[in-house]
Amino acid sequence: MEQERRRLTADDWAAAALTALGEGGLAAVAVEPLAARLGTTKGSFYWHFANREALVVAALSLWEERFTEAAIAALATEPDPVARLRMLFTRVSEDAGENAVAVNVLASADHRLVAPVVRRVVKRRIDYIVGLFEEIGFPPDVAVHRATLGYTAYVGHDQLAARLPGVLPLDDADRLAGYIDSVLDLLLHDAPSCQRLRQ
Repeated sequence: MEQERRRLTADDWAAAALTALGEGGLAAVAVEPLAARLGTTKGSFYWHFANREALVVAALSLWEERFTEAAIAALATEPDPVARLRMLFTRVSEDAGENAVAVNVLASADHRLVAPVVRRVVKRRIDYIVGLFEEIGFPPDVAVHRATLGYTAYVGHDQLAARLPGVLPLDDADRLAGYIDSVLDLLLHDAPSCQRLRQ
């Protein structure tokens, strides 16, 4: 097999574990099925990881990097905080329900390995959005309220879209765009600056 010709890395295992987590939740992160999926043996796994828990931690770290840090970094070149907010809400709303990893990670948020990562990710995301609202000109306490409202709206949207496909009345691009506009209008109501953006 091509994968056996190329020695598997810890990142290969973490990526496979992340895929399994998306498909079947935390219980699906199991060494033997992942070895079969990767076309290798358990020996390859133990070359990189001491145990399954270490693999779960690596998969969660990959989730954090791909779906939080990379998403934030992708917005860095846009100087206007309102435009960044719109880009962020557009991207996450368009992707809602498409990746079950976040839904399954949240479903396991009380697990001792998952809980600290989820707390760190949620804090990082909300802090980032708070920073956007503060850049727009809202006072810190108002920025926190609006960021929390925006983030919880996203989480609810993502959970419903993943768990109950088709239930949300946002089934086409025009409706979704209208939804994003209305959410941003609410969140930016009474913005202290004149940076409100509608594109």
